[in-house]
Amino acid sequence: MRRTGSLVAAAALLAVSTPVWASVAPAPAAQAAAPAPRAAPVADLVAAVDIPYTRFTLDNGLTVLVHEDHKAPVVAVSVWYNVGSKDEPAGKTGFAHLFEHLMFGGSENAPGSYFTPMRNMGATDMNGTTSFDRTNYFETVPTPALEQALFMESDRMGYMLGAISQETLDLQRGVVQNEKRQGDNQPYGLNQYKLLEALFPEGHPYRHSTIGSMADLDAASMQTVRDWFTSNYGPNNAVLVLAGDITPAQARELTNKYFGPIARGPANTPAQAAIPTLSAPISETTRDRVSNARIQISWAVPGMLDADSVPLSVAASVLGGLASSRLDNELVRGEQTAVSVGAGNTALHRVGIFQMQMDVKPGEDPAAVEARAREILNGLIADGPTQDEINRVVTQYASRRIQGLEQVGGFGGKATALAEGQLYAGDPEFYKKQLAAYAAVTPAQVKAAMQKWLTRPAYTLTTLVGQREAYQEAAAAPSGANHTPAPEIQRKTRMAKPEIGQVANVDFPAVERTRLSNGMEVIYAHRDATPTTKIAIDFDAGLAADDRAKLGLQTLMLDLMDEGTQTLNATQLAEAQEALGATITTGATMDSSLIQLSALTPNLQPSVALMADVVRRPAFAPAELERLRATRLSRIAAERTQPAALASRALPELIYGADSPYGRPFSGAGDEASVKAITEGDIRTDYARWIRPDNAKIFIVSDKPLSEVTPILDAAFGQWVPPASAKPVKDFSAPIPAATPKIVLIDRPQSPQSYIMGGEVLGVSGKDDLLVLNAANNVLGNDFLSRINTDLRETKSWSYGVNASVNPFAGRVPYLVTAPVQADKTGPAIEALNQQFNDFLSGGKGVTAEELQRTINGNTRRLAGSYETSAAVLGAMRQNDLLGRPDDYPETVAARTNALTAAQLDAAAKAAIDPSKFVWVVVGDASVVKPQLDALGIPVEVRSAAPAAQ
Repeated sequence: MRRTGSLVAAAALLAVSTPVWASVAPAPAAQAAAPAPRAAPVADLVAAVDIPYTRFTLDNGLTVLVHEDHKAPVVAVSVWYNVGSKDEPAGKTGFAHLFEHLMFGGSENAPGSYFTPMRNMGATDMNGTTSFDRTNYFETVPTPALEQALFMESDRMGYMLGAISQETLDLQRGVVQNEKRQGDNQPYGLNQYKLLEALFPEGHPYRHSTIGSMADLDAASMQTVRDWFTSNYGPNNAVLVLAGDITPAQARELTNKYFGPIARGPANTPAQAAIPTLSAPISETTRDRVSNARIQISWAVPGMLDADSVPLSVAASVLGGLASSRLDNELVRGEQTAVSVGAGNTALHRVGIFQMQMDVKPGEDPAAVEARAREILNGLIADGPTQDEINRVVTQYASRRIQGLEQVGGFGGKATALAEGQLYAGDPEFYKKQLAAYAAVTPAQVKAAMQKWLTRPAYTLTTLVGQREAYQEAAAAPSGANHTPAPEIQRKTRMAKPEIGQVANVDFPAVERTRLSNGMEVIYAHRDATPTTKIAIDFDAGLAADDRAKLGLQTLMLDLMDEGTQTLNATQLAEAQEALGATITTGATMDSSLIQLSALTPNLQPSVALMADVVRRPAFAPAELERLRATRLSRIAAERTQPAALASRALPELIYGADSPYGRPFSGAGDEASVKAITEGDIRTDYARWIRPDNAKIFIVSDKPLSEVTPILDAAFGQWVPPASAKPVKDFSAPIPAATPKIVLIDRPQSPQSYIMGGEVLGVSGKDDLLVLNAANNVLGNDFLSRINTDLRETKSWSYGVNASVNPFAGRVPYLVTAPVQADKTGPAIEALNQQFNDFLSGGKGVTAEELQRTINGNTRRLAGSYETSAAVLGAMRQNDLLGRPDDYPETVAARTNALTAAQLDAAAKAAIDPSKFVWVVVGDASVVKPQLDALGIPVEVRSAAPAAQ
């Protein structure tokens, strides 16, 4: 579902390759229709989507799919089990997901956390996920580590039960319950449970959430966990995909060797599920600590294998998925009664959920917005979409599929496409059938599907601002943790774990440079895995360019740039991108402002021309500014309801000081007073000052050679003349104040979890050589196996995940610790964090030999899979330039890392990090948390989540 809003997690905001994306804003009044860009035919795009594969089945029933892709020396290993939360019986909700966690806790012949050997082999894109319909485990590994990865995956498939202890079960139960708290603690976080219980009747397989209930998780016992594994995890209930640097012959040999000896399990037939129809419309109102009223209208519809699934997905895109959707055009851009809208069709295996959603603009009547949204929907049902709308939906869908072909594994690569098709449809090429269905769909088919399914009674949930309902917490003593001895499992012996071969150094693409006619520098790398091009124009500005009195100006200006040009209003601009299968985004990191283009290479010339229109000829219409101002104020209000956003708004000023260009909210949204005061003149002045050709660099990764893309870029940007005024320079002269340890507690009542964020400003800058410090911090804070995550998550189970990172600003860098923890462990968690930091830095418990080798192996071996995609290459090129690194920097990392010693890591960490200077921000329920914090002996200041009076 497409939604507007901000990225607020500080870690995501600080990396140079991850900008603070501008939010969607209204468009100016319609202008004269612009000529449609000439795009490649959709049929040609669809024909480009192909994932050749070989399929075979082992004697024990394991289905194996192999795809060869030798562009990088890596192989994606993806194991999909045909069991998900829909297969859980009553009283056992959340078991599929709980077992996914247990599967990372070690197996009989690979004891201990699976993250240790996976990190050691340099795995990238490693994770496990559970959905209603399946559970999967995946990692991309260097080719010499493939045998060890297959050993690990086969060991947890066939040799698991003997490794599951009551201690492991209790630990992961606590971790999962904290994962649940983390989701539930978000604004609107409890709505998913209401939606499922309303749409699906008692006993329906899709009625409960994948995360499950606290009570059922409490009840999970050793015997029920064992029964779950035995019933569902046999090889005949799984699909294994190997995609990358491997041949079918090699795959057959290796899978027979490692998976062949595993015995078949019981035959598992995934739960069937009817598509329920409500007997009458249901409308429910709930309250939550949110900034905007939200309206969600939902229907249960057919699943992905039904012929109506694609027409319904197209309908959802036209209604509220496209940037030019009907809900956007009418409610956000036109009438301005909603600040964001969306619609989507979640096509699951047996059923689907069609939903439209509107976040109401403050001061507007939710009932009136709901009525208007229903009018828009009913108009679409009655008349159907236009052929042009369908063409744009199909082009965007094909574009996403083509760009997904670049990655062999991960969450959405080629292995995923093959596995999904095999698991759900018995056909690895199901993705082609879906593409063909999109390409062939007609307005009549979409209209018919909507009339069949969306004229039925709907469930409407309205969330109003207020106090949320009482939270159902976990039991203090879970019944499943009764420690009743379970029968001993007879372990099975098997071959020794294979060693990892020599992993070659990464071959980073050669970087070329040229200049356009006006002197703009172009920095280029070649990638030809897919017919796609990615361009980023970086301007030396960013959030740090904002004047203290006008915080949010830079991002508001950038927001306006892609909401209308002098020739296209916002709707026309969105339609032009959709017709080309292109995406143009504006955003900012702390140090850079950027405009990015993701394009299909056959449509590169018109896509670049469109990008140039955004960059060089923004309209900055006064009416647009007022619409966007309202949207921004709503976004800031939303940030004041979100735990991570509240912390990242408060901490920068506490550690950098109010006068530092870095001492402002990491989201870049600004504050209410500054946004209200920004004028059209401010916007135009800010644009003229910072968005200029002599303050920019163009980064590009394309399958076209530099000689072919340069004329396209020159035609679009080569005649752009810089102003006569001198280039601006950001002012970093303000001193950073001396650190004063304290805790700022932001009161957020009814929070089942506290969000802890702390840190300090280090005495180094991002342009310093931080390789040794970052390696040391892998051991201390920035790795799943780090000291602090191992303690708070894997030992104490107080958190779903803890991190500490050195954030790569160009200037003085912050060291930031983030730790969402269950509310009753807030004070003890800060105490435990301080203990871990002090033990490591001054307590004589520095880097061990095992940690050193794991860090060296992981940081060097993972390079092979780190630059598989053009987006990753583009991000590395941009970061190298920002931080003053050579173009071949990735190729220099391995040799330097291999030479590191434990003493060097210890010294680097001790020289940089001083936990006695940490300032902590805690977002949580003060009535629960403050007594815990007072006991720490650190000064505590309590603040409201609401803005200070202006």
